[in-house]
Amino acid sequence: MATEVSAAIRPRPGGRYADGTLGGGGHAAAILAASAPDGWLFGCDRDGAAVEAARARLAEFAGRFELRQGNFADLADWVPAASCDGVLLDLGVSSPQLDTAERGFSFQQDGPLDMRMDPRQCLTAAELVNTAPPEELARIFWELGGEPDGRRIAREIARQREQLPFETTRQLAALIERLKPRRGQRAHPATKAFQALRLVVNDEMNSLRLGLVAALKVLKPGGRLAVITFHSLEDRVVKDFGHEWARDYTFDGEVDVPELRRPHTPELRRVTRKAIRPGAAELAANPRSRSAQLRVLEKL
Repeated sequence: MATEVSAAIRPRPGGRYADGTLGGGGHAAAILAASAPDGWLFGCDRDGAAVEAARARLAEFAGRFELRQGNFADLADWVPAASCDGVLLDLGVSSPQLDTAERGFSFQQDGPLDMRMDPRQCLTAAELVNTAPPEELARIFWELGGEPDGRRIAREIARQREQLPFETTRQLAALIERLKPRRGQRAHPATKAFQALRLVVNDEMNSLRLGLVAALKVLKPGGRLAVITFHSLEDRVVKDFGHEWARDYTFDGEVDVPELRRPHTPELRRVTRKAIRPGAAELAANPRSRSAQLRVLEKL
C-alpha cells in the first residue's frame, strides 16, 4: 500500500519520519525518495535480518537515516520527542519471514516451530506448544485466533506431546488438519492457531499498544500516524486508540458513564473514519495484502 501510505503521511523535503517496521525497506525507500534531498528517517525492526536488508536497500540514501534492531514499542526511547512529521507501523509478518522455512512462521513449508520475529528472544512457538497447559493453549487459540475448535486442538496437542514433542511447523499443521479436514475450504485449518501462537510468542498485542503511545510521543503537532493492520484484533486496538485520544472528554475506570465525564483536550484526530483498503492494482500485484487495512491519525 505504498501509494496509500504516501498520501497518509505526506513525505516532503526536510521532513522527519519513523518506520517502526522496516521489513525489506520498501516503505522506507519510498519515504526517503519523496522527502529528498534532506528528509530524514528513523527506522527499526525486531528482525535483525530485516534491518540489514533495509540498510542495503537504502544505501542510495546514505547519511539520511538511522536504523536499529528493536521493537517499535521503544521508539520514544531513542527518537526525539515531538520530532517526526510521520510515523508508519506496518504490522504482521513480512513476506521474507513467511517465505523462509527456517523462521517457522508458515505451515506451507516445513521448518522448526519457531515464529520469533527477534531471534534473540528465548520463547519459541515450540516451547509454548510443548509446555503450556491445555487450558492456556485453548484460551490462546480462541482469544487471539478466533479458533472455535481450540479446546479440541489443545487437548490433542497435550496428548500427543507426551509421546513426541512438537518440533516442526508441518507436525503441528498436520495434527490440526486431521482434527479439522480442509474439505475444499480456501484457508488452511491451521491458519487461526498459527496466528494465535505467533501473537503470543512475539507479544504483538502488547507491543502494538505501547507502540501507538510511543508514536504519539515522537510525532510533532500536525504529524501523522499510519498503521497497517492485517487482522481484526490489531485493527480494533488501533481503532480504539484513535477514539480514546480523539475524544474531548475523559473518565475514570473502564466504564464510560456520561454523567461522570470530564472535559479533556483531544490529542489526535482521525484523518479517515473508515479504514483504507488496498486497491485492485495492489491486490493483483500482492495478493497477501487482501486483509490489509490502513488507519490514519493526526496529532493535534
